[in-house]
Amino acid sequence: MRSISRRALFGACMACGAAHAGLTATPVQAQGSGGWSPPASAQRCPSRWGANDRRGSMNHMTPERMRDAAQMIREGRKIEIGHMLTQSMPFFGTRRFDVHLKQQFMNPQANRRGSNEEIVITELAQVGTQLDAFPHQTIGDETYNCVNVPGISSRGGFTEMGVETVGTIMARGVVMDIAGLKGTQTLPIDYEITPQDLQQALDRQRVELREGDAMLINTGWAALWGRDNARYVSGCPGLGVAAAEWLIERGPLLLGADNWPVEVAPSRTMPHASLPVHQIALVVHGVHLLENMKLDELVAAGRSEFCFVMQPLRARGFTGSTVAPAAMF
Repeated sequence: MRSISRRALFGACMACGAAHAGLTATPVQAQGSGGWSPPASAQRCPSRWGANDRRGSMNHMTPERMRDAAQMIREGRKIEIGHMLTQSMPFFGTRRFDVHLKQQFMNPQANRRGSNEEIVITELAQVGTQLDAFPHQTIGDETYNCVNVPGISSRGGFTEMGVETVGTIMARGVVMDIAGLKGTQTLPIDYEITPQDLQQALDRQRVELREGDAMLINTGWAALWGRDNARYVSGCPGLGVAAAEWLIERGPLLLGADNWPVEVAPSRTMPHASLPVHQIALVVHGVHLLENMKLDELVAAGRSEFCFVMQPLRARGFTGSTVAPAAMF
């Protein structure tokens, strides 16, 4: 497939930040106003959990909420809501997933035990279904809680807030089926999800959001995964700025979607900004993003709420992790 540089997509973000240098942030206006700009450090820091916090929305995962989530497992069923890692999945820029099977080694003992291994060349943090850690995105040189990125950068990874700070996740999960709400398998490539869409989907599915939920969005875009990779990465429907803020006001543990950035790309209402929801979620509010999900089976099963389980890699200093989330009920 023809790769599209995600770095190029994000590059415009710095230009956007420079254009707004010295300006105070404006609140989110109506969906079509394009009124959001990255807030100044003094407006976003310290975070609600204090100046020394490095976990952000993971603070929502309390023992009580974990127990409540576990109690949602009544039937003993599980649906995988992440994609299989393969060499035919979509990639951005220089990202890759190359698997090379090594020659079998036959041990010399009489029982002829053979050993097989593989070599994998990849970016474990940013391929397949993936969870973004906070250092993955910045406003200028700062990431979540105004931590200076050059100050925590090392040749071996980030010294603070790598994906190892996340840990095992067990929470109530809710999927909002926006494609189903609109009566289509896949939303149009430029469809920008609004707060009204989210509320209507919740009403239609007779479910409500609670603080600490893993809040997931079904756009239907995953139908292109491995089938039309060039179109998959060329853009996608997803959350608009106002919709993202609406969800964040409800205290998500994380935001996820079956597209590559969770948000709409590019934005019709903010065409000169590069992935602003990444800045809003990861940098301003400390909310992790879960990208490239596979939600079709879950939606087809009619499961709007469930026990959400996921284990990111315990990889020190990584900007994220390839993951294999599951819905259990």
